[in-house]
Amino acid sequence: MALPPQPLSVRKTLSAIPQPAVGAVRRPSSDVTAVQLPQGPLTPGRFPRRVPVRQILCLLPLLLVTVVAVQHRDVLVEGFGHLRSAEWPWLLAAAGATCLTWVAAAFTRQGAVVDRLPRRRLLATQFAAGSANHLLPTGLGAGAVNLRFMTVCGIPLARSSAALALYLLAESVTRVGLLVVLLVAFPDALRFGDLLPHGSTAPLLLTVGAVAVVAVTLLALVRRLRTTVLTFLRTAVGELRSVHTRPCRALALWGGSLAFPSLQAAGLVLVGLSLGLPVPPVHMAVAYLAATVAVALVPTPGGLGSVEAALIVALVAAGAPAAVATAVVLAYRIITVWLPLVPGALTLGALVRLKVI
Repeated sequence: MALPPQPLSVRKTLSAIPQPAVGAVRRPSSDVTAVQLPQGPLTPGRFPRRVPVRQILCLLPLLLVTVVAVQHRDVLVEGFGHLRSAEWPWLLAAAGATCLTWVAAAFTRQGAVVDRLPRRRLLATQFAAGSANHLLPTGLGAGAVNLRFMTVCGIPLARSSAALALYLLAESVTRVGLLVVLLVAFPDALRFGDLLPHGSTAPLLLTVGAVAVVAVTLLALVRRLRTTVLTFLRTAVGELRSVHTRPCRALALWGGSLAFPSLQAAGLVLVGLSLGLPVPPVHMAVAYLAATVAVALVPTPGGLGSVEAALIVALVAAGAPAAVATAVVLAYRIITVWLPLVPGALTLGALVRLKVI
């Protein structure tokens, strides 16, 4: 249908409006000048690139392992030298006991929370946490890895922290309890009389008392700190009650926490048997438990240095010659710390890359 012809005045008005040329680009009608972005690839260095944080975190454990190994290269050389003269069946049994400690740690971690954790990833995390624990101050490495793992699994941070505290409490109680039982059963297992400096008990008790007084004073004066601690304790007590309403969780918590130090002590006993240490196996186990309890408050990475010294002192107190005790401790630390360190660091890097932690 044809449109009616427009009046002459309308045609003149339309012809007066400037029309865009054919093929011209239509500009926006806004008064704001449009910003033209540069075409083609960006010039290197003009804009900052995104830092590959996850890739750096994957390589960081290996770097830390290298640094620690270089710092303790004399200990490594001497320890491997003692391993050459040991009886290999006992050493293989010690390595097997070391592997079982990661299984015991996985059981204890699962027993500390009501939620079901993925088994394979939990076991791999304990292996990686052992490596992290030897690269950071005692307990911090493993605690950070497991805390991150539980939060990734969907457990809130407050409950994850409470589960971590419950794990540490159970492991400490069972370790000290096992030591006390063995000392009661074998009161002559250790003889510290000539090894401890005279008059060292009083300064130690004064130090412990001063730390307790400072802690109580801070809680009494700092309201925010007191509120945070009380909130955490309420969450931890609630998690403790929830765990013990399920027998399987309680059994995993306390059974795993008892098996963990027992397997560690068994590893030292097996290494001692491989090198012919003239000390009864039970006395070696008591020496190990006493040494690890003594160095629990020493903030060194994985107890490197402090554990070796305490173990040598404890084995000498149990009646071992100093030279043989040193060889046993070095060989034991090679098996339990240095051999798993690189595979553990690789596992830690893989877990970070796979976003498991």
